[in-house]
Amino acid sequence: MTLSPKSFDLSIERGIALVTLRRPERLNALTFEIYGELRETFRSLESAKEARVVVVTGSGRGFCSGGDVEGIIAELFTRDARGLLEFTRVTGALIQSICELRRPVIAAVNGVCVGAGAVIAAACDLRVAAESARFGFIFPKVGLSGADMGASYLLPRIVGRGRAAELLYFGKIIGAAEAERMGLVNKVVPNEACLTESMAWAEELAAGPAFAHSITKQMIESESAMSLAAAIEAEAQAQAICMAHPDFRTAYEANTKKQKPVFEGAPPAKNEG
Repeated sequence: MTLSPKSFDLSIERGIALVTLRRPERLNALTFEIYGELRETFRSLESAKEARVVVVTGSGRGFCSGGDVEGIIAELFTRDARGLLEFTRVTGALIQSICELRRPVIAAVNGVCVGAGAVIAAACDLRVAAESARFGFIFPKVGLSGADMGASYLLPRIVGRGRAAELLYFGKIIGAAEAERMGLVNKVVPNEACLTESMAWAEELAAGPAFAHSITKQMIESESAMSLAAAIEAEAQAQAICMAHPDFRTAYEANTKKQKPVFEGAPPAKNEG
């Protein structure tokens, strides 16, 4: 499958789709075009079998500094209520496309990560942060609700309601170490290791059982609104489906032979070409 975005870089190698925002001079601020292309790219990756994991990062010193003040904010003042709603729905659709993609998505947060950028990171399944990374849901700083693009849905599920309220009401910017303490990021690494560590996680996931990973992501999402009994039943059905998949037998046979399993569609080990 061929995907050729114009507003950011996309490469797919060894089962990993790497999305790199490339407006370093603007700390990778988003434009109307980038919002749309990112949304369509994430939707299209659903049918890209060669992409088993997705990594999102930024070029230069920033992951993403949110909506571009010159490219977006200024124009919003010229829109009526309907036009504003059309825009906010477009931004939310990007987050929905990330959450609904049945692939693990890793944010390699290499620097500034605020506003819409922070929500993009929150929509990812895993977050690896550089030591210099800074996070902020800064919408209140510009007179807007902290509940933007799904932030008030995502954050409580990551850091808990109290911490989410603190971040969304005050809009304060926090460093990588504090983000890790809150549970907002999974790991903090030296600046130069951010993408390397993220890709190492991606390689491990890409070599794993892609079908089972897709089920895991689906269950994490759907079980949040279930009762315990409903969740246990849903997992019973999901696991039975996984047991009927060829990867289950592949893992069993490899384990009996004390070999590493090669799951369906997984890229070959690096020393195999």
